[in-house]
Amino acid sequence: MSERYEYQPHRLLQQRVRDIPTGTEGVLMAVITENVSDTGMEHWMDLAYIRNASGREFTTAIENVVRA
Repeated sequence: MSERYEYQPHRLLQQRVRDIPTGTEGVLMAVITENVSDTGMEHWMDLAYIRNASGREFTTAIENVVRA
């Protein structure tokens, strides 16, 4: 991939979800494959962007997300 990120489809988009490690709930706004490396070696991860009740978005690994 030459881009630094790429949007991914997901069955829970626009649905209420929970971040397992923190217990925080919100709406899954996007799933993006991102190069999270700050070195020369690429490290790609699928990140979930979740908007909580206050309107702030946070990220977590998509593996941490379940339907709320």
